[in-house]
Amino acid sequence: MNFEANPGEIVGILGPNGSGKTTLLKCINRALQPRAGTVLVEGRSISELTRREIATEMGVVPQNSGVNFPFTALEIVLMGRGPSLRRFQTEGEKDLEIARKAMEITDVIQFADRSMTELSGGEKQRVIIARALAQQPKILLLDEPTLHLDVNHQIEILELVRGLVKSQMLTAVIVSHDLNLAARYCDKLILLERGQVIAAGQVQQVLTSENMARVFRIEAAIDYDPRIKAYTISILNSIDPRIGPTK
Repeated sequence: MNFEANPGEIVGILGPNGSGKTTLLKCINRALQPRAGTVLVEGRSISELTRREIATEMGVVPQNSGVNFPFTALEIVLMGRGPSLRRFQTEGEKDLEIARKAMEITDVIQFADRSMTELSGGEKQRVIIARALAQQPKILLLDEPTLHLDVNHQIEILELVRGLVKSQMLTAVIVSHDLNLAARYCDKLILLERGQVIAAGQVQQVLTSENMARVFRIEAAIDYDPRIKAYTISILNSIDPRIGPTK
């Protein structure tokens, strides 16, 4: 596969379970080593970068935060400053200022002294995004950032991400299962099936009835909704490859 993600742009990675979405994201930040090919960050091969350099270039928001200990929200966000510190160096006033700024941007500064175990799912996710921002990255990698959140918090998180990408000219790559949210918030899409790119490009080029039938085995109608200025996907039927559309 070959694609480019630019500053000020959100690229969505779509596909059914097992299609390689999370694997691709892990290859981008070198959590996995691809057997072939190269990931370039501003023209430099990621294989030439140290783990510290990668962590200052890329902020990762994982599918599950895994924060099960009673750290405060501020302590979690300060962890994002780790890659910028020398060995055995502790956070200073500048790091604290950067962490607090990240929390203000994500609207979680009021939770600074609260335990993560006391926060809701949406609040925790905003804290994790703040931690990624505290790294001061140029690239945000988000793996299912709205997973397990209710509809209100899904919109809230993606509005936040879009605002950050546009205002700070970040590059964001988002793995998502939600076709409608991806259509609404992504500038470009990549559709995967079994590790292969089936379609890539603008939303209307990727989310077609033909692609929905081929990859997701659904009969779908794709329409433009001027109220939200985005394309929407209406699922009409599932498709059994043996017998055709179900009614």
